[in-house]
Amino acid sequence: MSAVESLVLPARLHVDYSDAPLDALLAAKDTLAVIGFGGDAPRSDDPRYLRVALQPQGAAVFEHWRAHGPVSRGRENGVACSEDGALQFGAIEVEEHDHGIEAAATAAYARLRAFTAARGYPHLLRVWNYLDGITHGDGDAERYRIFCVGRARGLGEFDAQALPAATAIGHATGAQRLQVYWLAARTPGTPLENPRQISAYRYPRQYGPQPPSFARAMLPPGTAMPLLISGTAAIVGHESRHAGDVAAQLDETIANLESLIAAAHARRPDLPPQIGAGTRLKAYVRDRDELDVVAAGLRERLDPGVRFTVLHAAICRRELRVEIDGTHGVPA
Repeated sequence: MSAVESLVLPARLHVDYSDAPLDALLAAKDTLAVIGFGGDAPRSDDPRYLRVALQPQGAAVFEHWRAHGPVSRGRENGVACSEDGALQFGAIEVEEHDHGIEAAATAAYARLRAFTAARGYPHLLRVWNYLDGITHGDGDAERYRIFCVGRARGLGEFDAQALPAATAIGHATGAQRLQVYWLAARTPGTPLENPRQISAYRYPRQYGPQPPSFARAMLPPGTAMPLLISGTAAIVGHESRHAGDVAAQLDETIANLESLIAAAHARRPDLPPQIGAGTRLKAYVRDRDELDVVAAGLRERLDPGVRFTVLHAAICRRELRVEIDGTHGVPA
């Protein structure tokens, strides 16, 4: 797959959930990526397809990313990627082996940074990180805290106020494998912070030696792309709220999402001012017994036009029971 040297196209991204067959989604010329969830997700060698080991609640759906098109695709040095001249989807999986999560995160992010720069998509907009046993270990030996150290080391010198939106979630497969996938662009987006929260990269020392390296959301370049929302939970300031109460945490999380969307609308008035039909959400739920509770709670609380999927996953703080990420403002 040779580097793209064509003129920069306007960035366009449409994200939705689909129950169409995988082959049909991959047959579309503008498909940038398809994400399948759970152990029953089909397999494919297409570089645009990624299986994520998080079991869905209810019927499984695919997350389908459509770009400006046409999309080129390939694999290079262990990186799967697809590009349309404006946007790049990429994915890396790194085995921990005997080196641990810090070394795996450092290696993954160093490769990510080099790969996106070499291919002409140096601006990270959005990153997802999935790792096993995310809250195993105590204090600074917790795996998420160690991951944050490795991620920062792999990123090298960076401007904290130019970090991408991101999610870091735990799976329970027992596979010591770090999975990282991303959306990058030829032109930069605008990171956004939440007025209700301290920026994650400014968290106090009590959360580990290296604050998490991400922005609360990203406004991508242009107006044909949705707001990209980071993993969002029941955190106000820097403190978790409503420990042990998933319903109250869900309410607080939605309040944080609404605050982010309002901040984005103030910067880009073409975005809808509230959660609605142009919003697509992924909810991650720690306790398997609460999957149905969260799904029902989202149906009760949100506009019926909001499409979402609910996944069984571990959140990066033990007291948090639910986390939500997604996109807002789906182009027509």
